[in-house]
Amino acid sequence: MESCSDMNPHFPAVTFTKISLISCSILSLIGLAQMKSQLGTTPNIRDIVVGRCYVYNALIDPSLRLDCVKMWRQFEDAVVLQSSCNVTVDYLPIFYTVPQSGPCHRSLFWSKTRKLMHSYAAAVGTFWTLEDTLIGFLFNDLHWCGQHKNPGFDFSSCPMWSTCRNHPMYSLWRQASESFAETACGNVTVLLNGSIVNAFDRNSMLGSVEVNGLRPEKVEYVNIKVAADQQGPYIESCHRGSVLDLIQILQSRGFQWTCTDSDQTLTILQCIQDPTEPTCRTYFNSLEQGKCSVSD
Repeated sequence: MESCSDMNPHFPAVTFTKISLISCSILSLIGLAQMKSQLGTTPNIRDIVVGRCYVYNALIDPSLRLDCVKMWRQFEDAVVLQSSCNVTVDYLPIFYTVPQSGPCHRSLFWSKTRKLMHSYAAAVGTFWTLEDTLIGFLFNDLHWCGQHKNPGFDFSSCPMWSTCRNHPMYSLWRQASESFAETACGNVTVLLNGSIVNAFDRNSMLGSVEVNGLRPEKVEYVNIKVAADQQGPYIESCHRGSVLDLIQILQSRGFQWTCTDSDQTLTILQCIQDPTEPTCRTYFNSLEQGKCSVSD
């Protein structure tokens, strides 16, 4: 697309200026409209949620007896009659309709490690994440908000989480996170990003909701895994940074815990993405040497 300065030089100066201003104004309006549409409620959200509900019931957990249309109506009733900000949205009827608890020793919590978390969960094959729950599966990556003046979903724009005291999306994920943490049992795993400051952020869903929801009488061990990018920077680990804050909280609440920043599976997964990284070549060479020494 041509920029506003790439106009025909043979046009008169005044005409050129007017066309430039008009073109720039139109492009600006188009840009704003695109931004607003990206921030609004996800188009066709009803079809997506109800469809995912049928998929979950048929392929993921056939033991559940789900009334997918009823669940959608409960969600819709909680959102559409509310303003898009500063309103506590009550999603509890949805959670009460289908109470769900995950298997023990498989709960995986994470913060700022989404891509690696998905790879890790797929590789290990036994982890149970918030996205594996019914609510997480239904609403993952969707956006929504209501509008008070004209009851219904606002498909044009929704406020950012940071601008609302009680954002409709935050309210759902907070309740989902509380439920996920409270039902965790046995050994649980926490995956953190060692390449950022404040890997354990007390304002994150993990730091403000999930850690507080874990129950010492149900959880045997909290296994912390810190994974830094292979090319660095190496900012936080089990021995420095906000990870120590997490450990202190766990100790004060009576949890047993472990912590590692050299998990072999995580390292291999990261190196698969970029095998040419010097640290990865060194790591694979060490594995090969170890294999050879065992075979000898």
